[in-house]
Amino acid sequence: MADYILEMKQIVKEFSGVRALNDVNLQIKRGEVHALCGENGAGKSTLMNVLSGLYAYDQYQGQIRYNGEVCQFKDIRDSEAKGIVIIHQELALSPYLSVKENIFLGNEQATRGVIDWNLTEKKTENLLKTVGLKVNPNLLVSQIGVGQQQLVEIAKAFSKSVQLLILDEPTAALNEEESANLLGLIEEFKRQGITSIIISHKLNEIVSVADRITILRDGQTIETLENKGLSEERIIRGMVGRELTNRYPERFPAIGETYFEVKDWTVHHPIDHSRLVNSQINFSIRRGEIVGIAGLMGAGRTEFAMSLFGHSYGSNISGQVFKAGQEISVKDVPQAIENGLAYVSEDRKALGLNLLMDIRENTTLASLSKISQNGVLDKEKEVTVAEEYRKRMRTKTNSVFQNVGSLSGGNQQKVVLAKWLMTEPDILFLDEPTRGIDVGAKYEIYTIIEEMAAAGKAVCIISSELPEIIGMCDRIYAMNEGQMTGEVLRADANQETLMSMMTAEKEGAK
Repeated sequence: MADYILEMKQIVKEFSGVRALNDVNLQIKRGEVHALCGENGAGKSTLMNVLSGLYAYDQYQGQIRYNGEVCQFKDIRDSEAKGIVIIHQELALSPYLSVKENIFLGNEQATRGVIDWNLTEKKTENLLKTVGLKVNPNLLVSQIGVGQQQLVEIAKAFSKSVQLLILDEPTAALNEEESANLLGLIEEFKRQGITSIIISHKLNEIVSVADRITILRDGQTIETLENKGLSEERIIRGMVGRELTNRYPERFPAIGETYFEVKDWTVHHPIDHSRLVNSQINFSIRRGEIVGIAGLMGAGRTEFAMSLFGHSYGSNISGQVFKAGQEISVKDVPQAIENGLAYVSEDRKALGLNLLMDIRENTTLASLSKISQNGVLDKEKEVTVAEEYRKRMRTKTNSVFQNVGSLSGGNQQKVVLAKWLMTEPDILFLDEPTRGIDVGAKYEIYTIIEEMAAAGKAVCIISSELPEIIGMCDRIYAMNEGQMTGEVLRADANQETLMSMMTAEKEGAK
């Protein structure tokens, strides 16, 4: 008989009368790596929030049995006391505290009410060694990279004597090397007898690390699969309920003349004005063309796009921007929008959406003049327009009055796209447009991008996923250390070629 560390039986969770979880069952074997897969909105994170006590026992129906004992957690502290620790996709670290302060925040090493900093630092060093992170415990979290911050979160989990570790999209913001290191760490934890549950949309990572995979669809358990020669296509079939033969829509581009061009674009750091972030960049997009920018983390891709979009990033910015052969000015965001530029941020929650507003308000936020008369907002028109974009984007929601903070990541991304499409842009920069999104929602977003290009718009995709860049883009630029290091047509592109250009040291490598 299997030794289950966790059994969740007939779990039902509702939000405003809508069932997010409907009779879900989950069994986790002791010491295994168990993956949860499903489309955005399938209920994966909700189920883990039930398990971790974020939703108290009186807010759902069903039973949680952990280590053979029926548990009723009233909050996260309750579940952590049992050794269940969840690490959310959005890291819960304070950037203004040091590494050691973050690790022991709420679990201070104190004697008679006074924190023992020597003990705190010694324990932190041991925990960092456990997760393979070599940083000074006294560094501020804001001074270390995202991949290192993820390891700080895991070290924090180990400070609480973790037995069951839940990782929600742990590699979403990491580059390939950091992702590989983290997956190796999960396998090491398994050897130490720690059980892990991993939620991820990166199916290649799931296949490489998971022992078993449970698939959720529309808030219900579909199946649990043993990972013995399991293919990504088989997982996708369970997730979407059908074969998904193509990851990317077919593309028959009608590419016209050069429409958007940047010459000698140079950007300095916003605080350290002597530091170059982008140097002498030359870049162009034709009408109807989808152009990609590939680069490792820190290459300067996001900084380039943000600086173009109304100087949203940087200082001492110089260079020229041309649209349809005419030089334009993009010195602030309203000017950039007026000249037909739009920028979809990689951080949709911080820079793309107002999480306190509903879908209707977020959709129209960048285009209020289009639904106003004499400076007065036409509420009826706002609802009509938001509803049109909801249908066009196929956003899964009961109403445009639903708060965007309660939507899944894929549906939040659709609202961000709707907001910028409503400005009727001619040039659209999409920064990591499918980060943290499942394969089904990705395909829908790819289709929307393809439709924009087919309408003659100039589209630029910035992505850390090389298969996405190759699958979607007609032409690809590579960046490294703030410079363009190469350019290749889709027909000639492969991951090895792009990686070679992305690590090239000087401009002109092709």
